Amino acid sequence: MTKLDLSTIKPIPGFDCLKWKQERQAKIYEETKGMTSEEYLEYVRRGAERFDEKQRLRRTERPLEPPR
Repeated sequence: MTKLDLSTIKPIPGFDCLKWKQERQAKIYEETKGMTSEEYLEYVRRGAERFDEKQRLRRTERPLEPPR
């Protein structure tokens, strides 16, 4: 298993991860407000499918680089 060297990752100037997290959570809350448990689970499943599709497209657009 390849280990990721986190020391090579540079922060994004001006990016506030807590603000981003709060904004995302507020958006999800608004989108799911009033949903039943079944509707909420379907919402989460659709999100996971969209995420998987984006990851699949990224892998086909540029091949993985070998570890350094």
